[in-house]
Amino acid sequence: TDRIRIGLPVAANLPRTAIIGAGISGLTSGKMLKDYGVPYTTFELSDRIGGNWAFGNPNGLSSAYRSLHIDTSKERLSFKDFPIPEHFPSFPHHSDIKAYLDAYADAFGLLENIEFTNGVQHAARRPDGRWDITDQQCTTREFDLLVVGNGHHWDARYPDFPGQFTGETIHSHHYIDPQHPLDLTGKRILVVGIGNSAADITVELSSKTLQNTVTLSTRSSAWIVPKYIAGRPGDTVWRTSPYIPLSWQRKAIQAMAPFMGVDPRLYGLPEPNHKLFEAHPTQSVELPLRLGSGDVIPKPNVTRLDGDTVYFEDGTSAVFDAIIYATGYNITFPFFDPEFISAPGNDIRLYKRMFSPGIDNLVFIGFAQAIPTLFPFIECQAKLMAAYAVGRYALPPVAEMERVIDADQKKYVGHCVDRPRHTQQVDYFHYEHDIRTRELPAGIKRAELRRRRVREAV
Repeated sequence: TDRIRIGLPVAANLPRTAIIGAGISGLTSGKMLKDYGVPYTTFELSDRIGGNWAFGNPNGLSSAYRSLHIDTSKERLSFKDFPIPEHFPSFPHHSDIKAYLDAYADAFGLLENIEFTNGVQHAARRPDGRWDITDQQCTTREFDLLVVGNGHHWDARYPDFPGQFTGETIHSHHYIDPQHPLDLTGKRILVVGIGNSAADITVELSSKTLQNTVTLSTRSSAWIVPKYIAGRPGDTVWRTSPYIPLSWQRKAIQAMAPFMGVDPRLYGLPEPNHKLFEAHPTQSVELPLRLGSGDVIPKPNVTRLDGDTVYFEDGTSAVFDAIIYATGYNITFPFFDPEFISAPGNDIRLYKRMFSPGIDNLVFIGFAQAIPTLFPFIECQAKLMAAYAVGRYALPPVAEMERVIDADQKKYVGHCVDRPRHTQQVDYFHYEHDIRTRELPAGIKRAELRRRRVREAV
């Protein structure tokens, strides 16, 4: 087997690889590297795998709440090389997802390469291009290739409203259930945001059995798409085609929107400041019912805070006991020096959402908002990363990478409203088709050409 590493320093051996994180990204990356026989070490802060899907994760980074069910159907969720159990419900609970990841790790023997409760404190690129990885035990080791899979749903982002609120405040990242970490029964509660987590939490807290008064405030509003269409999970009924421009497909769906009941104004929410799929829609069966039943009070954006009183853009105000901010997350890399790699405004330029131009031994996995499914998207990225690690795939020149980054950004998010949430959005079906039919074959040819040049130079 030809083991010359294309794109990495040429050597006879496979690259010694470090993976940061043992969530979905780290597990799939480890699995693919193991398939190729690449030596690797996974550094994990926690004492368990699963990352965001490990409810109550002792590393404090999981955003899962007790009642959480994934919004992707099991058909779309499943890894291609490890089918999800048929007995799982259409929309699995977080405990099902954790069990699925545990089974995945066991099936492929991934636990043996993970160093638990030993995260990465610092990652620094040496003058010779290799990596110095310092772990929590203050031990520094050298690696040839670094794979970053620390996730992007753990560093909570808060809005900057004028004034101060004197009641209790938490971010949805810390929400567990109506009793933890706050006692949210018999309270006046404001939920800020209208993403999937905001919808779930609003529905849960607005149950009449809890005797709360729940208000939902949104800045941009959101189109509310159903989880089921004609009795089937919606994401199994409709999928984008890689053979038709995304803009045409969006227009077709937008034309159907009036007949689908997705307009939030039907339920008293403000008019969206965007068309359907110009921002990430909210998936909820129950939120429209709670709004239509009067269990949830819809409000526009907050204008200011004053003690226990919150003022809204419609000129109204109300008194609250607690505010829950379901306002998204920052993409953060605490182990990198900020001047080396950072993502201000969640904007990070990555070729195919993976490679930082000019740093040929650094790969990011899972840093995208993949619609409609994340697991197969990450699996697709991990396969490309492993092919790159063994020299089967090679990157194009930096100038070409920069050009493609701009083109992909226009393709996937050029139509979106300018929000940190949408900077890394991609359509999974177009992305996977591009990697499988164009990028990987082109990268294989580049790798073959480079090998030929190396042999001719010897």
